[in-house]
Amino acid sequence: MGFIGETVDSIKSIKIRQVLTQTVTLGMIVTSALIIWKALMCVTGTESPVVVVLSGSMEPGFKRGDILFLHMTQEPIRAGEIVVYNVDGRDIPIVHRVIKVHERRNTGDVDVLTKGDYNKDDDIGLYADGQIWLNRHHIMGRAVGFFPYVGWVTITMTEKPIIKYILIGALGLLVITSKDRQHTEKKAGRWWGSGS
Repeated sequence: MGFIGETVDSIKSIKIRQVLTQTVTLGMIVTSALIIWKALMCVTGTESPVVVVLSGSMEPGFKRGDILFLHMTQEPIRAGEIVVYNVDGRDIPIVHRVIKVHERRNTGDVDVLTKGDYNKDDDIGLYADGQIWLNRHHIMGRAVGFFPYVGWVTITMTEKPIIKYILIGALGLLVITSKDRQHTEKKAGRWWGSGS
């Protein structure tokens, strides 16, 4: 009958209790992921502890698709550090290096100017109109580590949403049918470790 036929038969034979159990299981997985994300936010001191590099402006140090791990402390930001910042009016954060630091004598606050390693000009053109420095509230975090190329999954799903919907649909179908298939295979004696 094949995999598709077995899947259709499996969906037809699902009982309400199984659906509820699988829905609760899926809800627990999603809730666990959110709890882990919130815990990372608390530990790292940033609203976004992990970001994906979306452009080539930081090459050769970071390439498009690299994942950066962020951390934010109260220590002053220094020239040479790589920061992720968000500017008013832009939805997507930017990953660039701090090239100049301006410390205000009266308050001790630090303002910074950034630039992508691959870019020839600084980022003033990316800032909001009339803005020439980034203030502390613009900085989301400092890059403290990276994992190369893993972010391509996110980039691909963002640029080609059909892949995201296919993946979500396939995972949902797998969750719905997995318990029923295991039960059927156990009955038929085909389950791993059954000794037959």
